[in-house]
This record gives sequence, C-alpha cells and structure tokens, in this order.
Amino acid sequence: RFCLPLVLASLPTMATGEEIPSALQDSWGDFWLFRFFVNAAGYASIVVPGFLLIQYFKRRNYLETGRGICFPVIKSCVFGSEVKSVHQEDGSLPPRVEPTESSTARQVFKLLFCATGLQASYLTWGVLQERVMTRTYGATETDPGEKFKDSQFLVFMNRILAFTVAGLYCALTKQPRHGAPMYKYSFASLSNILSSWCQYEALKYISFPTQVLAKASKVIPVMMMGKLVSHKSYEYWEYLTAALISVGVSMFLLSSGPNKHMSTVTTFSGVVLLAGYIIFDSFTSNWQDALFTYKMSPVQMMFGVNVFSCLFTVGSLLEQGALLESVRFMARHSEFTAHAVLLSVCSACGQLFIFYTINQFGAAVFTIIMTLRQAFAILLSCLIYGHAVTVVGGLGVAVVFMALFLRVYARSRMKKRSKKLPPGESPVQKV
Repeated sequence: RFCLPLVLASLPTMATGEEIPSALQDSWGDFWLFRFFVNAAGYASIVVPGFLLIQYFKRRNYLETGRGICFPVIKSCVFGSEVKSVHQEDGSLPPRVEPTESSTARQVFKLLFCATGLQASYLTWGVLQERVMTRTYGATETDPGEKFKDSQFLVFMNRILAFTVAGLYCALTKQPRHGAPMYKYSFASLSNILSSWCQYEALKYISFPTQVLAKASKVIPVMMMGKLVSHKSYEYWEYLTAALISVGVSMFLLSSGPNKHMSTVTTFSGVVLLAGYIIFDSFTSNWQDALFTYKMSPVQMMFGVNVFSCLFTVGSLLEQGALLESVRFMARHSEFTAHAVLLSVCSACGQLFIFYTINQFGAAVFTIIMTLRQAFAILLSCLIYGHAVTVVGGLGVAVVFMALFLRVYARSRMKKRSKKLPPGESPVQKV
C-alpha cells in the first residue's frame, strides 16, 4: 500500500534525471506531467459534452427543423453560414493595404511605431514571464517566500484580457460578416492553451535564452515534417539556414557548464515541454490558416479563439479549485498581481501590433522585427537575471540569428523572382 505514493513521489526526479529542490517540487502533485493530465481532464469535461451536442444537432438536421429563441445561437455555434471566401495569397491574412499618398516620413514613423510597439510589448512580456515563473514572492530575511506554480492561471489572465480587447475592437469597428461555425475555433483554442502552458512550465526547467533559441529553431521540425509527410521540396538555402540554426543551437547548449544554477541547465522535462510547445503551436497556426478560408478579419479570429480559451481555462481552474487559490496568492502578493496584469496587457497589445504591422508592411518586415526581438530578449534576460553565456554560446546565438536573417532575405528574393516567372511555372514550395 506504500508503493503507489513512493512511485508517484519519485516521478519528477526520474523524469529530469537529477534531484529537484523542494522549493520547486513540493510534492508529486506539482510534477508537470501530472498537472498536464489534470488540466487535460478539465478541458475534456467541456470538450466531450460539446462534441456530443454538436453531433446531436447535426444528426437531427437542426438547421432545417430547428425553431425557437435558441435557434440563432445554435446555428452560429454549430453550423455558421458555411460560406467560404476565396483563399488569400498567404492563406491567413487580408491583403496588405498599400499607401497611395503617404509621404516617406509618414511611413518611417509608422514603421518605428510598429517596431517600438512590438519590441516593448514582447520584451516586457518575456522579462515578466521569467520573473513570475522562476523567482519567489514575499521573501524576507526570515521567510524564503513562495513561488507561483499554476501556469494555467497565467494563461487564463492573458486570454481574458485579449478576449475583452478583441471584443471591444469588433464592436466599435466594421468587421466582415462572420460565417465560420463557432465550435471550429475551439481546436485552435485548445492547442493555443496547451502551447502557452508548455511555454510557461518549461521555464521551471530551462533558461529563458534556451527557450528563445528553441522557438527560433522551429523551422527545422517544420521542414522535416514537410519532407516526410507532404513530400515537399526545398531550396538549397533553406537546407543551409536550417543547418546553421542547428549548429548555432548546439553550440549554445553544449557551452553550458555542469556547475551552473538549475534554471540554466537544460533538463529532460524542459526539452519535452519545449517539444510540446512547438507541436501545439504548429497545429494552432495551421488550423487558423484553414479557418481563414472563411471570410473573417484577424481580430475576429483573435476574439473567437480567446472565447473558447477563457471557457476552457476557467472551467478547468474551477474544477481543480485552483482559481481561488491563485486569487488568494494575488491577494497575498501585490507585486505578483501587478506582474500578472502587465503580462496580460503586453500579450493583448502585442497581438494587435502583429496584425497592424503585417497589414501595413507585410510579413517580411514583421519577421525581421520579431527576429530582432528574440535577440534582444536573450540579451535582456542575461543582463537582468544573470544567465552566464560563454564565448562559444554567444557565437552560437549569433549563428542562429544570422541564419534567420539570411532566411528572410533569401525568401524575399525568391518571392520577387516568382512574380517574374511565366504563368505556367511555379516556384518551389517553402516553409
């Protein structure tokens, strides 16, 4: 009868291959894999009844036979208008508005505004994310303080504000007539929640610079999946940049010494969580691409996804009793309250800046700005939180970002060349 508790208590240590300090793992109930399944069970308690209801309405042909006060709501949630728009060139965003009578100074000002907004939003968000997940609150000379452990609550805080901002924007501005069935947003919402949860949780096991580099190297698994599953072809420069990224990441990871603090050591759990983040995040973007075949704006997409994100996270938190526990933590630590609110503000504002930047200047300019943001985020994290980076590690970071900029440049050249191709020819597929 004592075997089960002993096995459960040993799981966190077995997973990471090293001893976990009590400040991080107070019990087996704090182990990330256990929390993942508990959260997934909470989401399933909403998803499964919803799926059964959708199947019921479809079998009953409710669209043809339904009546009453609930009919418009059920029609919107289950059936939608089922009218799809013509596929956009990039499959996800409306065509960029080209300025007709705008001076160069005005365009430069807009570009600086977009770059400043994106950098301020996401650099602040990254610094606060690491502060919340890796440092204690309420520490004194006699009290070591306590860490906030519930990543799902932070996801809920981010989504509730994003939902509010998107809802107000849609209410105050003219938007396209909505046609997608509302339930289809739930798939992207669920994967978005899980990717965000993995991102927060991974900071308990790996350093923030390592996490940023892992995000920057997402192109490698995407290319591998495209080659194996879709049999896509790639240009030589895509293989070159992917190889440079892998070399740079390897240089950074292998330069970490064994005597560093635990937060700077890449553990098995951190690698698994980062892999989960990449997988869920890749699904989110691909599913959103499919949803954009319906006539909708990016802000409508933001609103629809965050509606379900709020529903899933608050439902799971209430079932676990974690919502009140997190609110009590906020009441005990006003500093954490300020950090959580600011995290949400930065996340919501950052999404709006993304849409505006791509609409005004296109995806290439946006990618350059965000690549610079990743480099600045690593620098800030090392300066503020004291992450030691060796010369080899710094060179690895430089190689990664050089490869990313080379990739952006090569892709822009290929797009210009593809526009000059004869009508019968088509460029090689890219990721």
